[in-house]
Amino acid sequence: MTGTIALALAATGCGGGTGTGSATSEVTSITALDYYTDASEHGQWDEILTACGRTAGVKVEQTSVPPASLVPRVLRQASSRTLPDLLMLDNPDLQQIAQTGVLTPLDQYGIDASGFAKGILSAGTYQGKVYGLAPDVSTVALFFNKDMLAKAGVAVPRSWDELKTAAAKLTRPGRYGMAVDANATFESSWQFLPFLWSNGGDEKQLDTPQAAQALQLWVDLVKSGSMSKSVLNWTQADVHDQFANGKTAMMLNGPWRIPALNKDENLHWGVASVPVPRTGQTPVTPLGGEVWTVPQSPSKARQEKAAQVLACLNDSSSMLSLAKQHFTVPSRSTVASQYAEQVPSMAAFVQSVESARPRTAKLGVKWPKAATGIHTAIQAALTGQQTPEEALSHAQQIATSN
Repeated sequence: MTGTIALALAATGCGGGTGTGSATSEVTSITALDYYTDASEHGQWDEILTACGRTAGVKVEQTSVPPASLVPRVLRQASSRTLPDLLMLDNPDLQQIAQTGVLTPLDQYGIDASGFAKGILSAGTYQGKVYGLAPDVSTVALFFNKDMLAKAGVAVPRSWDELKTAAAKLTRPGRYGMAVDANATFESSWQFLPFLWSNGGDEKQLDTPQAAQALQLWVDLVKSGSMSKSVLNWTQADVHDQFANGKTAMMLNGPWRIPALNKDENLHWGVASVPVPRTGQTPVTPLGGEVWTVPQSPSKARQEKAAQVLACLNDSSSMLSLAKQHFTVPSRSTVASQYAEQVPSMAAFVQSVESARPRTAKLGVKWPKAATGIHTAIQAALTGQQTPEEALSHAQQIATSN
């Protein structure tokens, strides 16, 4: 580890924390739970948690579990009242956990939540109260191979029509023009949302003409041969591999792919906003990222210390350091603008985050059913089993089932 974050936090004192008192000074350690099991990522978060713990005067004991295990574990610990002092949650999961009443509103600690983009603050909000804050976030954008576009005389597509035209011109034996993740998981629902939302579609009502038009775009790309039928089985990692190996000229993906792309000196790539139905529109993309929360505890002193660490994580200097390390977007708009200037490859993501929406904004705890309906519809439409209209009618039934 470089110690960059630790040095930055030490220099700033990690402002934005809560007040201390004699009770909190008696607490010497707190526990934290997250899903950063990757060795490198776990180490990076251990570094910043240690640094923020130091500013709060406590040792932070970090535990990481696999992503799929986090929510079940939290629900078990909530029942047995053994929750950690500091808890990280994927932002779509906050609603479910806050609904149980085990989280504390952050305003009671005086934590500074100013300057966050509207969608980011919404992601940590339940029934009008902020329960979680995300130091950094992510979304999706269009990656393109500069050399391939230049050789084909193709401009970076901004609209759906331009996307179809560009993808067709870029397709040749051994290479497709476009790639997305259309597999039967929440990943494909996540990748489809920019097309659904930017066209005026809504997860509350999936069987609409706007939703069908968005799904028809993906169907057209596959039918025309501009996108491989294998997207039905590809993960976002698979899509990245296709792009990195020159088997697709464009892809939809997230900024977490940039470190790997940067390692290939012969790969000349760029990033642009997700194409919209009509040129000039603003794309509406889904908001990714994790929020940090302070669970209920028999010890108010431990809650206060956890809140101080959470405030430190969301300090402007912390989020800028984290964003540079992870290729994510700082959650405070002014910091994000500064970051876009320093890291140009992240500019499209910074721009998109300003209008990005959390997946639970309209459906709350009901979002997973809608997500299941969406990826089921994608599979049915792209395989030709159903028309987009039929597939989305079935998706709506899934989303509203008991």
